[in-house]
Amino acid sequence: MSNTEVAPQEILCGTGDDGVGVEILVPRQVPLGGPRAMDVRRTLPQRQRSLIGAWCFLDHYGPDRVGESGGMRVPRHPHTGLQTVSWLFTGEIEHRDSAGFHAAVRPGEVNLMTAGRGISHSEFSTPATEVLHGAQLWVALPDRARGMEPTFEHFRPEPLSGPGWSIRVFLGSIAGASSPVTTHTPLLGAEIRLDPGATLTLDTDPSFEHGLLVDAGAPLVDGRPVAKDHLAYLPVGRPSLTLEAGVEPLRLLLIGGEPLGEKIVMWWNFVGRNHEEIVGFRAQWQAEIGVEAPPSAHPESGGGDGGPSFGTFPPGEPAPLPAPALPNARLRPRD
Repeated sequence: MSNTEVAPQEILCGTGDDGVGVEILVPRQVPLGGPRAMDVRRTLPQRQRSLIGAWCFLDHYGPDRVGESGGMRVPRHPHTGLQTVSWLFTGEIEHRDSAGFHAAVRPGEVNLMTAGRGISHSEFSTPATEVLHGAQLWVALPDRARGMEPTFEHFRPEPLSGPGWSIRVFLGSIAGASSPVTTHTPLLGAEIRLDPGATLTLDTDPSFEHGLLVDAGAPLVDGRPVAKDHLAYLPVGRPSLTLEAGVEPLRLLLIGGEPLGEKIVMWWNFVGRNHEEIVGFRAQWQAEIGVEAPPSAHPESGGGDGGPSFGTFPPGEPAPLPAPALPNARLRPRD
């Protein structure tokens, strides 16, 4: 999914001070396009906290009736320096990218696209989709990997189950289940379901920080209530976490990872390390889709040797998304 805000802010992301309790991150509503487009609930990034491990972006959407919202209709757009992770609860989305990968993602499956030095892709909900409900996440690539060639992986994890609970691990490992999907920093991603009244205690890696997004139900996370659509943050140093379901079935997304240890700058659909890189990425994309002159060929511009290239699409595809305008003045990044 693209970040289709018309005036995205440039954000310097870093880890905040570690706490000792459960921190609650409140979602904000973000419209993805015109008046009939979907709204999403965004819990990462925000001023309170920008990163959980290398996870740097989390949009939660639906359930939306496609006939009313228009569904997901995101034409070709660029990415650099990140991995996109798509996870659905209901519906189907078709993915196509400039590296030649074409795949659908359905409930219980994960699509992971590694942008590396540059890729462009599109995402459209399929005609058969009546209700769309899921999450779109980004993972920041560490500096050593962000110049890699783009690639794509698709995986359907088998559920692991016990008394009153089930887990699907789509990245990393927990509770004895593992995913083969490639990550470039230690990461965790899983869907957890609990029956009404059930309790689950998971052993966790104490070097990880974790986040729990509540999709359905009203859980207690280590004894603290967390509202629907909110994200509970747990700092490093915890060897376990306990989930308790209330009177309704519970569904959560668990994310986690070792703190990235690097500051990143995010703007629109780009992840870089400084303002100049972002300016260069934008200029290169605009040049490739033919709406602005090519950038100058020096390292800080994003053009020339070693810069990004966002690739081409087959003819007949919808017109690509142009980048929003950069602000007139240089934005001050923030933690």
